[in-house]
Amino acid sequence: MFGGLKGNRTSRAQRMGPLAAVHTPPDAGVLSCRVLDPVNDPVTNAEFTVTDTLGRTVVSGGVDPYGSFMTTVPAGEYRLAVSAEGFAPYRAVAQVGEGSLASLGDVTLQVAQPPEMPAPGDWEIEPTHSSIAFTARHIGLARIHGRFNSFAGAVRIADPMERSALHVVIDAATIDTGVRMRDDHLRSADFLDAPRFPTLEFYGDRFAHRGGTRWAVTGALSLHGVTRTVTLDTEYLGLGNGMEGEVRAACRATTELHRDDFTVSWQTMLARGIAVVGPSIRIDLDVQIVPKG
Repeated sequence: MFGGLKGNRTSRAQRMGPLAAVHTPPDAGVLSCRVLDPVNDPVTNAEFTVTDTLGRTVVSGGVDPYGSFMTTVPAGEYRLAVSAEGFAPYRAVAQVGEGSLASLGDVTLQVAQPPEMPAPGDWEIEPTHSSIAFTARHIGLARIHGRFNSFAGAVRIADPMERSALHVVIDAATIDTGVRMRDDHLRSADFLDAPRFPTLEFYGDRFAHRGGTRWAVTGALSLHGVTRTVTLDTEYLGLGNGMEGEVRAACRATTELHRDDFTVSWQTMLARGIAVVGPSIRIDLDVQIVPKG
Protein backbone atom coordinates (compact mmCIF):
# COMPACT_ATOMS: atom_id res chain seq x y z
CA MET A 1 0.00 0.00 0.00
CA PHE A 2 2.66 2.47 1.07
CA GLY A 3 4.88 1.39 -1.84
CA GLY A 4 2.05 2.05 -4.26
CA LEU A 5 1.45 5.49 -2.76
CA LYS A 6 5.16 6.32 -3.07
CA GLY A 7 5.10 5.28 -6.70
CA ASN A 8 2.11 7.51 -7.39
CA ARG A 9 3.91 10.48 -5.80
CA THR A 10 6.99 9.83 -7.95
CA SER A 11 4.92 9.67 -11.13
CA ARG A 12 3.10 12.87 -10.15
CA ALA A 13 6.41 14.66 -9.52
CA GLN A 14 7.72 13.61 -12.92
CA ARG A 15 4.53 14.85 -14.60
CA MET A 16 4.75 18.19 -12.82
CA GLY A 17 8.55 18.69 -13.18
CA PRO A 18 10.40 20.88 -15.69
CA LEU A 19 10.42 18.06 -18.27
CA ALA A 20 6.69 17.34 -17.99
CA ALA A 21 5.93 18.79 -21.45
CA VAL A 22 9.09 17.47 -23.11
CA HIS A 23 9.22 14.01 -24.65
CA THR A 24 12.53 12.64 -23.45
CA PRO A 25 13.80 9.17 -24.49
CA PRO A 26 14.99 6.98 -21.59
CA ASP A 27 18.70 7.56 -22.35
CA ALA A 28 18.42 11.33 -22.92
CA GLY A 29 18.20 14.60 -21.03
CA VAL A 30 17.51 18.23 -21.78
CA LEU A 31 19.97 21.12 -22.09
CA SER A 32 18.75 24.70 -21.85
CA CYS A 33 19.72 28.31 -21.19
CA ARG A 34 18.57 31.89 -21.74
CA VAL A 35 20.81 34.37 -23.56
CA LEU A 36 20.86 37.97 -22.30
CA ASP A 37 22.80 41.15 -23.05
CA PRO A 38 24.58 43.19 -20.34
CA VAL A 39 21.34 45.05 -19.45
CA ASN A 40 19.39 41.75 -19.12
CA ASP A 41 17.44 42.04 -22.38
CA PRO A 42 17.08 38.85 -24.47
CA VAL A 43 19.53 38.48 -27.36
CA THR A 44 16.99 37.35 -29.92
CA ASN A 45 19.50 36.85 -32.76
CA ALA A 46 21.75 34.52 -30.75
CA GLU A 47 22.69 31.13 -32.21
CA PHE A 48 23.89 28.07 -30.35
CA THR A 49 25.90 24.97 -31.24
CA VAL A 50 26.16 21.87 -29.08
CA THR A 51 29.11 19.54 -29.77
CA ASP A 52 30.15 16.26 -28.17
CA THR A 53 33.55 15.48 -26.62
CA LEU A 54 34.93 14.60 -30.08
CA GLY A 55 33.99 18.00 -31.48
CA ARG A 56 31.09 16.71 -33.58
CA THR A 57 28.03 18.96 -33.87
CA VAL A 58 25.05 17.33 -32.16
CA VAL A 59 22.51 20.14 -32.60
CA SER A 60 22.51 23.82 -33.55
CA GLY A 61 20.00 26.55 -34.10
CA GLY A 62 18.65 29.89 -32.93
CA VAL A 63 17.00 31.03 -29.73
CA ASP A 64 13.30 31.88 -29.37
CA PRO A 65 11.97 35.49 -29.13
CA TYR A 66 12.83 35.48 -25.42
CA GLY A 67 16.45 34.48 -25.94
CA SER A 68 15.91 30.90 -24.74
CA PHE A 69 16.55 27.47 -26.17
CA MET A 70 15.90 23.93 -25.00
CA THR A 71 17.18 20.83 -26.75
CA THR A 72 17.05 17.08 -26.06
CA VAL A 73 20.36 15.20 -26.33
CA PRO A 74 21.65 11.76 -25.30
CA ALA A 75 23.04 11.74 -21.77
CA GLY A 76 26.70 12.80 -21.67
CA GLU A 77 29.12 15.70 -21.62
CA TYR A 78 28.76 18.52 -24.15
CA ARG A 79 30.37 21.79 -25.23
CA LEU A 80 28.02 24.71 -25.77
CA ALA A 81 28.92 27.71 -27.95
CA VAL A 82 26.65 30.77 -28.13
CA SER A 83 27.26 33.60 -30.59
CA ALA A 84 25.48 36.75 -31.74
CA GLU A 85 26.39 39.67 -33.96
CA GLY A 86 28.12 42.39 -31.96
CA PHE A 87 28.85 40.18 -28.93
CA ALA A 88 31.83 38.14 -27.81
CA PRO A 89 31.18 34.37 -28.09
CA TYR A 90 30.27 32.37 -24.98
CA ARG A 91 31.43 28.81 -24.32
CA ALA A 92 30.58 26.37 -21.55
CA VAL A 93 30.70 22.67 -20.68
CA ALA A 94 27.51 20.92 -19.58
CA GLN A 95 26.86 17.45 -18.16
CA VAL A 96 23.45 16.10 -19.17
CA GLY A 97 21.99 13.20 -17.18
CA GLU A 98 19.30 10.71 -18.18
CA GLY A 99 15.80 12.07 -17.65
CA SER A 100 17.08 15.33 -16.18
CA LEU A 101 17.29 19.00 -17.06
CA ALA A 102 20.77 20.53 -17.36
CA SER A 103 20.05 24.26 -17.24
CA LEU A 104 22.81 26.83 -17.57
CA GLY A 105 20.36 29.50 -16.45
CA ASP A 106 20.94 33.03 -17.73
CA VAL A 107 23.98 33.43 -19.96
CA THR A 108 25.12 37.05 -20.35
CA LEU A 109 26.96 37.94 -23.56
CA GLN A 110 29.49 40.74 -23.41
CA VAL A 111 29.63 43.38 -26.12
CA ALA A 112 32.50 42.65 -28.51
CA GLN A 113 35.15 45.25 -29.16
CA PRO A 114 34.71 46.48 -32.75
CA PRO A 115 37.69 45.90 -35.06
CA GLU A 116 39.87 48.89 -35.87
CA MET A 117 38.74 50.70 -39.00
CA PRO A 118 41.12 51.52 -41.89
CA ALA A 119 42.70 54.97 -41.79
CA PRO A 120 41.07 57.72 -43.87
CA GLY A 121 42.58 58.06 -47.32
CA ASP A 122 42.75 56.28 -50.68
CA TRP A 123 42.95 52.48 -50.72
CA GLU A 124 42.83 49.99 -53.59
CA ILE A 125 41.62 46.42 -53.96
CA GLU A 126 44.48 43.92 -53.95
CA PRO A 127 43.26 41.41 -56.60
CA THR A 128 45.72 38.63 -55.74
CA HIS A 129 44.00 38.12 -52.39
CA SER A 130 40.46 39.09 -53.41
CA SER A 131 37.70 37.34 -55.33
CA ILE A 132 34.37 38.15 -56.97
CA ALA A 133 32.33 34.96 -57.26
CA PHE A 134 28.76 34.08 -58.20
CA THR A 135 26.33 31.18 -57.83
CA ALA A 136 23.41 30.36 -60.13
CA ARG A 137 20.70 27.73 -59.87
CA HIS A 138 20.81 25.09 -62.63
CA ILE A 139 17.80 23.00 -63.76
CA GLY A 140 16.09 23.69 -60.43
CA LEU A 141 18.43 21.34 -58.57
CA ALA A 142 22.15 22.00 -58.62
CA ARG A 143 24.20 25.17 -58.36
CA ILE A 144 26.80 26.43 -60.80
CA HIS A 145 29.70 28.38 -59.30
CA GLY A 146 31.88 30.86 -61.14
CA ARG A 147 34.05 33.94 -60.76
CA PHE A 148 35.54 36.90 -62.58
CA ASN A 149 39.29 36.64 -62.97
CA SER A 150 40.09 40.28 -63.70
CA PHE A 151 38.85 43.32 -61.77
CA ALA A 152 40.14 46.48 -60.11
CA GLY A 153 38.78 48.79 -57.49
CA ALA A 154 39.45 51.79 -55.29
CA VAL A 155 38.05 52.79 -51.91
CA ARG A 156 38.15 56.28 -50.45
CA ILE A 157 37.90 55.89 -46.67
CA ALA A 158 36.38 58.96 -45.04
CA ASP A 159 35.97 60.21 -41.50
CA PRO A 160 33.28 59.41 -40.58
CA MET A 161 33.23 56.04 -42.32
CA GLU A 162 29.66 56.60 -43.53
CA ARG A 163 30.94 59.14 -46.07
CA SER A 164 33.28 56.67 -47.78
CA ALA A 165 33.02 55.66 -51.46
CA LEU A 166 33.84 52.54 -53.47
CA HIS A 167 34.39 52.02 -57.22
CA VAL A 168 34.89 48.56 -58.76
CA VAL A 169 35.37 47.69 -62.45
CA ILE A 170 35.05 44.04 -63.59
CA ASP A 171 36.21 42.66 -66.95
CA ALA A 172 33.13 40.83 -68.25
CA ALA A 173 35.15 38.63 -70.64
CA THR A 174 37.00 37.02 -67.73
CA ILE A 175 33.92 35.17 -66.46
CA ASP A 176 35.02 31.67 -65.52
CA THR A 177 32.92 28.65 -64.50
CA GLY A 178 35.55 26.08 -65.45
CA VAL A 179 33.73 24.98 -68.62
CA ARG A 180 34.85 26.75 -71.82
CA MET A 181 31.66 26.16 -73.83
CA ARG A 182 29.50 27.48 -70.98
CA ASP A 183 31.78 30.50 -70.47
CA ASP A 184 31.60 31.35 -74.17
CA HIS A 185 27.79 31.25 -73.90
CA LEU A 186 27.86 33.53 -70.84
CA ARG A 187 30.02 36.06 -72.78
CA SER A 188 27.58 36.01 -75.71
CA ALA A 189 24.59 38.27 -76.38
CA ASP A 190 22.36 35.77 -74.52
CA PHE A 191 23.92 36.85 -71.22
CA LEU A 192 26.65 39.46 -70.58
CA ASP A 193 27.19 40.40 -74.24
CA ALA A 194 30.83 41.16 -73.40
CA PRO A 195 31.76 42.59 -76.85
CA ARG A 196 29.12 45.35 -76.42
CA PHE A 197 29.39 45.76 -72.65
CA PRO A 198 32.99 44.90 -71.75
CA THR A 199 32.78 45.91 -68.08
CA LEU A 200 30.55 45.66 -65.06
CA GLU A 201 30.88 48.65 -62.73
CA PHE A 202 29.76 49.30 -59.18
CA TYR A 203 29.97 52.70 -57.53
CA GLY A 204 28.96 52.67 -53.87
CA ASP A 205 28.57 55.93 -52.01
CA ARG A 206 26.29 55.06 -49.09
CA PHE A 207 27.91 53.24 -46.17
CA ALA A 208 25.49 52.46 -43.34
CA HIS A 209 26.53 50.78 -40.09
CA ARG A 210 24.14 47.97 -39.17
CA GLY A 211 25.74 47.19 -35.84
CA GLY A 212 28.77 45.18 -34.78
CA THR A 213 30.88 44.36 -37.81
CA ARG A 214 27.97 44.63 -40.28
CA TRP A 215 27.68 47.37 -42.87
CA ALA A 216 25.41 48.02 -45.82
CA VAL A 217 27.13 49.48 -48.88
CA THR A 218 24.61 50.83 -51.39
CA GLY A 219 25.34 52.13 -54.85
CA ALA A 220 24.77 51.83 -58.59
CA LEU A 221 25.62 48.64 -60.50
CA SER A 222 25.94 48.91 -64.28
CA LEU A 223 25.59 45.56 -66.04
CA HIS A 224 24.56 44.71 -69.58
CA GLY A 225 23.90 48.39 -70.32
CA VAL A 226 21.47 48.76 -67.39
CA THR A 227 22.11 50.56 -64.10
CA ARG A 228 20.28 49.56 -60.91
CA THR A 229 20.64 50.31 -57.20
CA VAL A 230 22.26 47.42 -55.33
CA THR A 231 23.09 46.95 -51.64
CA LEU A 232 26.01 44.81 -50.48
CA ASP A 233 25.50 43.10 -47.11
CA THR A 234 29.04 43.53 -45.79
CA GLU A 235 30.98 42.09 -42.87
CA TYR A 236 34.11 44.03 -41.94
CA LEU A 237 36.89 41.68 -40.80
CA GLY A 238 39.43 44.19 -39.49
CA LEU A 239 43.05 45.15 -40.12
CA GLY A 240 46.11 42.95 -40.54
CA ASN A 241 49.61 42.92 -41.96
CA GLY A 242 50.82 41.17 -45.10
CA MET A 243 54.03 39.23 -45.73
CA GLU A 244 56.01 42.43 -46.18
CA GLY A 245 54.45 44.19 -43.22
CA GLU A 246 52.00 46.22 -45.30
CA VAL A 247 48.68 47.16 -43.70
CA ARG A 248 45.62 45.42 -45.11
CA ALA A 249 41.90 45.63 -44.40
CA ALA A 250 39.47 42.86 -45.29
CA CYS A 251 35.75 42.35 -45.69
CA ARG A 252 33.18 39.89 -47.03
CA ALA A 253 30.05 40.97 -48.88
CA THR A 254 27.03 39.34 -50.51
CA THR A 255 24.08 40.42 -52.60
CA GLU A 256 21.48 38.88 -54.89
CA LEU A 257 20.82 40.08 -58.42
CA HIS A 258 17.70 39.37 -60.47
CA ARG A 259 18.62 38.78 -64.10
CA ASP A 260 15.50 40.44 -65.49
CA ASP A 261 16.43 43.68 -63.72
CA PHE A 262 19.45 43.91 -66.04
CA THR A 263 17.69 42.50 -69.14
CA VAL A 264 19.81 39.34 -68.94
CA SER A 265 16.66 37.37 -69.65
CA TRP A 266 17.78 34.44 -71.81
CA GLN A 267 15.96 31.30 -70.78
CA THR A 268 15.06 27.87 -72.01
CA MET A 269 12.85 25.33 -70.32
CA LEU A 270 13.21 21.63 -69.78
CA ALA A 271 10.45 19.31 -70.96
CA ARG A 272 8.96 19.24 -67.44
CA GLY A 273 8.69 23.03 -67.31
CA ILE A 274 11.78 23.75 -65.21
CA ALA A 275 14.04 26.65 -66.15
CA VAL A 276 17.61 25.72 -67.10
CA VAL A 277 18.97 28.85 -65.37
CA GLY A 278 17.46 30.34 -62.22
CA PRO A 279 16.11 33.92 -62.20
CA SER A 280 18.54 35.22 -59.55
CA ILE A 281 22.31 35.18 -59.08
CA ARG A 282 24.07 35.27 -55.72
CA ILE A 283 27.24 37.39 -55.61
CA ASP A 284 29.97 36.74 -53.02
CA LEU A 285 32.95 39.04 -52.57
CA ASP A 286 36.05 38.49 -50.47
CA VAL A 287 38.09 41.66 -50.59
CA GLN A 288 41.40 42.87 -49.23
CA ILE A 289 42.41 46.50 -49.65
CA VAL A 290 45.81 48.16 -49.22
CA PRO A 291 46.77 51.85 -49.07
CA LYS A 292 47.10 53.25 -52.57
CA GLY A 293 50.66 53.78 -53.75
